[in-house]
Amino acid sequence: MSRGFVKEDDQEEIPFIRPRADLPEGTPNYVTPAGMEELIAERTALTEEREGLQAETEKDRRIGQNMIDLKLKQLNERINSARVVEKVREPVETVRFGTEVSLKIGNADQPQNFRIVGVDEADIKKGKIAFTSPLAKQLMHQEKGKKVTLSLPGGERTFEIMEIRP
Repeated sequence: MSRGFVKEDDQEEIPFIRPRADLPEGTPNYVTPAGMEELIAERTALTEEREGLQAETEKDRRIGQNMIDLKLKQLNERINSARVVEKVREPVETVRFGTEVSLKIGNADQPQNFRIVGVDEADIKKGKIAFTSPLAKQLMHQEKGKKVTLSLPGGERTFEIMEIRP
């Protein structure tokens, strides 16, 4: 059918859904147990939102449902591909996934703490960095006392590992 015979109101835009955090092709989707709980809780919240969705028109309701369905599709793909890495209980000698690392950054007086987590649970404000981040990649398998240097747009920055905790 020619577009000349289609009413404009019949055309619904495909909603744009912001992609989830980047997980490079071929990279395992590692998550902490807490991260998996967060993903499951997010799915529950989206499902409840879809069930309780109210809109003024049928078209608005369909658009809202389509947006939630797309978010659920992305989320379910992440949940299905997740590989839960149990928290290390014993003392650790090197930085690895799930560990918390205390870093002295440059000439700063106070160290900052970061936990290396999955891409969906990373939140720098909460001190959580993705295992795929440049800093985490530099820190992995390093021991206490080691220094790593990261090239940043403002120049190089040195990070010294002060402590590693499970």
